[in-house]
Amino acid sequence: MRILAVGAHPDDLEILCGGTLAKYRARGDTVVMAHAAYGDKGHFIIQPDELTRIRRAEAQAAAGVIGAECVELGFYDLGIGNTDEGRMRVIDLLRTARPDVVFTHHPEDYHTDHIDIAALVLNATFSASVPHIKTEHEYLPKMPVVYFMDTVTGLHFDPSDYVDITNFMPQKMEMMSKHQSQLVWLKEHDNYDALDAIATTAKFRGYQCGVKYAEGFKRYQVWGRNPPGYFLP
Repeated sequence: MRILAVGAHPDDLEILCGGTLAKYRARGDTVVMAHAAYGDKGHFIIQPDELTRIRRAEAQAAAGVIGAECVELGFYDLGIGNTDEGRMRVIDLLRTARPDVVFTHHPEDYHTDHIDIAALVLNATFSASVPHIKTEHEYLPKMPVVYFMDTVTGLHFDPSDYVDITNFMPQKMEMMSKHQSQLVWLKEHDNYDALDAIATTAKFRGYQCGVKYAEGFKRYQVWGRNPPGYFLP
C-alpha cells in the first residue's frame, strides 16, 4: 500500500500517528510524511529563516528513522488558509504520492493550521480525482481512504479505529526526539512535555482497546469515500 500522512507542521505526524506509520513501514508499505507549513514561528529565540532550516532537518531525520519520504508544501506558520492556491498544492501532492490511504488532522483540533489543512485535504482528495482539474500530474483513478488523526491530548475525539503500536513505541519516541527545537518550544509556550504526553496518550488509547500502547483514528465515511475493507496496519 501507499500511505500519505499530511500534518500542519513538522512534528505533528510524529505526535499523532508516528507509531502507525512505523508499523506500515515495517510491513513494507510506502510512507510519505508531508508537512504543510515550515514550522518557522515555533520558537521564542530562533528566527524564522534559521528555524525553517532547523525544522526541515529535524523532519527529515524523523522520517529517516522509519525510512519514510519527507515532503514539505511550503506554507508559513499561521498562513495555510483554506484557499484555491493551497488546494492545488495538496492536489499535486496527492497526484505525486498516489496514496491508497491518507491521514490528516481532525477538523476540530486546536490549531488553525490543523483545521485549515484538514479542510484542504478533504477537498483535494476529491479534486485530485477530477480529470478536468489540470496540474502537472495525472489525476487519481479513485479517491483514497481518509483517516483523521487523534487530536492533541485526545480532546473532543472519539476514535472509530485503533492501531496497536506497542512494538513501535520506541520508534515513535525516537522520531519525536529528533524534533529538539519543538521539545523546547512546546514546553516553554504550552507547558507541554511532548514526550511524556505522547506516552500518556498512547497508553490511554491502549487502555481503551486492550493493548499497552495504541493510536486512535476516525475514518472519514461519506458516500463515494467508503469502500469496504480495513486499511489500517
